[in-house]
Amino acid sequence: MTANGYLQIAFFLVVVVALAKPLGAYMANIYEGKPALLNRIGAPFERLIYRLGGVDPAQEMRWTQYALATLWFSLFGMLLAYALQRLQNYLPLNPASMGAVSPDSSFNTSVSFNTNTNWQGYGGESTMSYLTQMLALTVQNFVSAAMGMAVVVALIRAFARQSMQTIGNFWVDLTRGTLYILLPISFVLALVLVSQGVVQTFSAYQTVPLVESVEYDNPKLDAAGQPLKDDKGNPVTEKATQKEQVIAVGPVASQVAIKHLGTNGGGFFNANSAHPLESSTPLTNFLEMLAELVIAVALCFTFGKMVGDKRQGWAIFAAMAVVFVTLMSVAVWSETAGNPALAKLGVDQTASATQSGGNMEGKETRFGVVNSALFAAVTTTTSCGAVNSMHDSFTPLGGLVPMWLMQLGEVIFGGVGSGLYGMLVLAVVAVFIAGLMIGRTPEYLGKKIEAFDIKMAAIAVLVPLFTALFGTAVAVMLEAGKAGVANPGAHGFSEILYAFSSASGNNGSAFAGLSANTPFYNTALGIVMFFARYWIIIPVLALAGSLAAKKKVPAGPGTLPTHTPMFIFFLVGVVIVIGALTFFPALALGPIVEHLVLYGVK
Repeated sequence: MTANGYLQIAFFLVVVVALAKPLGAYMANIYEGKPALLNRIGAPFERLIYRLGGVDPAQEMRWTQYALATLWFSLFGMLLAYALQRLQNYLPLNPASMGAVSPDSSFNTSVSFNTNTNWQGYGGESTMSYLTQMLALTVQNFVSAAMGMAVVVALIRAFARQSMQTIGNFWVDLTRGTLYILLPISFVLALVLVSQGVVQTFSAYQTVPLVESVEYDNPKLDAAGQPLKDDKGNPVTEKATQKEQVIAVGPVASQVAIKHLGTNGGGFFNANSAHPLESSTPLTNFLEMLAELVIAVALCFTFGKMVGDKRQGWAIFAAMAVVFVTLMSVAVWSETAGNPALAKLGVDQTASATQSGGNMEGKETRFGVVNSALFAAVTTTTSCGAVNSMHDSFTPLGGLVPMWLMQLGEVIFGGVGSGLYGMLVLAVVAVFIAGLMIGRTPEYLGKKIEAFDIKMAAIAVLVPLFTALFGTAVAVMLEAGKAGVANPGAHGFSEILYAFSSASGNNGSAFAGLSANTPFYNTALGIVMFFARYWIIIPVLALAGSLAAKKKVPAGPGTLPTHTPMFIFFLVGVVIVIGALTFFPALALGPIVEHLVLYGVK
């Protein structure tokens, strides 16, 4: 990698931390109800929302009430998103006359956007009307992100409080996160994106003539939309000529801004952020990566401020940063090194026996290898799932990094809110393990970790691991699962493993090469997304209720300090060991064996 590549990565990381620290302090003030510029301006509108919703903002909730409010709100959002897709052919703002979305795809998409996953088995510009994109999907981008932030704030309050039965008010936390954090930043980001060429319009799709007509082999499809194959298994094609092109447009910038900021990831277009109308320049690429990471990083500092010990926030941030920087470096190194198979074929005879410019397959030239690999690491470490390159075309190790970042539980920064509460749960597990080592009752931030707490933490840790592996196992055993694989062998297995890892991590990115818009995958992935989201949120809120009711224990000589380098690396070890022990056998069957084969190991 060149010096320019190192400088780009370093500059990006410095800007993220520089913005995250003041943003973290601002968010702490917002959730604690302290004066800040925007909540002073928006206070009348906030009070109006509570009156219209019949909410008493002063009435706090027990963890069970908080969880029920979360579930009821989510159920309503899923039903609304499902109905809008099924009825979009009767609704306005449908200039391309899109038909109703199929029941299985509607189910998958409604669960996907509601759980902050934004897995897409469809092409947005060829499936969804403008109204569906805005009202069903963009709205869910806001509220699903705000819900994750609300849950982590409830958990933070539990650490900060003592001898209390309540953890806050879900409706207040949801409203403030949306109104004072997500909306204003998204509005500014959308304006900047429009200034760089990202489209924002209600005009109909534009048809333009091509300078030269194009002849190509068009694959024939069966009634289910799947490619037809002949007796030898080869695709059946027919000659076609194209003389004009339809340019899909729409209200794109407004959705792109929140899809990154809320770590949602669902693209307006099928090509996502590789599409020039979603990310048109290197600047928009930089801003979109920045938006993905900034709130997740800032919440670490929000945590430190709200618990009254900023060192704790720095410790959590440091643990996340160590893992992220290490794995991101592996991805960048692997992609800049290129593909050694090309040298064997005589395509590239450079001194390094690899591509001199790095592995550019599946990448946009306006971004390059470094920014594509960096984007892949950022989008999977933050549970965003947006892509500016095709992960399926990465080298085996380059593809392993985003896959493993998801499999670690999306706790290395993770989704807005969900990443931090996942890491705090692992911190509870870490102090429990440390307590077993020294024969002392574990404590974290002055709260004794007891049997109920560790049970809830264990459920939250194990559910995404189980759903990813169980879903993969079912898919590779059933013909309906294997039918969607376009690539045989280890790479095909990697595509299935990546899909279920993405669903269980509520990430939404895809390895491509897998025909996932089928009844089997739409249903299976939808079920995995649902359980991986709410069977983590419920035990996290139960843990919050338990911790809030405890008294704080003064630190003593045997107390494990949780802000020191020793604890940071111990926490990193717990994260890595859990991920390695769980997924190494599966990874060995996919990207690891593919890497060995690529380098001629037999």
